[in-house]
Amino acid sequence: MDQASKAMVSTFMSPGDSMGVLGSFLRLTYVHNPYAAFGIAIGPPKLYFVFSSVALGVVIWALLHAHPGLPRHALALVSGGALGNMVDRLRMGQVVDFLDLGVGPYRWPVFNVADLAVTTGVALLIWRYVGRKDRG
Repeated sequence: MDQASKAMVSTFMSPGDSMGVLGSFLRLTYVHNPYAAFGIAIGPPKLYFVFSSVALGVVIWALLHAHPGLPRHALALVSGGALGNMVDRLRMGQVVDFLDLGVGPYRWPVFNVADLAVTTGVALLIWRYVGRKDRG
């Protein structure tokens, strides 16, 4: 889904183009992002590929050793999302972002399906961990 959506945006839009999907709440805004998820800049852009490679290796190891169910699904989301953005970094040295959410001038940084998968996977893992602690 990630690579297909990026291919469609790259085919039908030019960098910097923006169009409303659900009014101004959800727009497609095509940008190239050399940094981390949501445009977070910490260090040089090439560092993100190295960091992503190491993190992906750890996540895949954890995925192979995870119990069936929620942990495995969450780790699959994280690894799939990381892989989607790594493909962009290998191919272009940066990531295609296009999902633009917000209300009026209050906007979330532009992101993509891979970022959404990673964020959802991490949130599910946190939820699972917090839920287990509450049960004692």
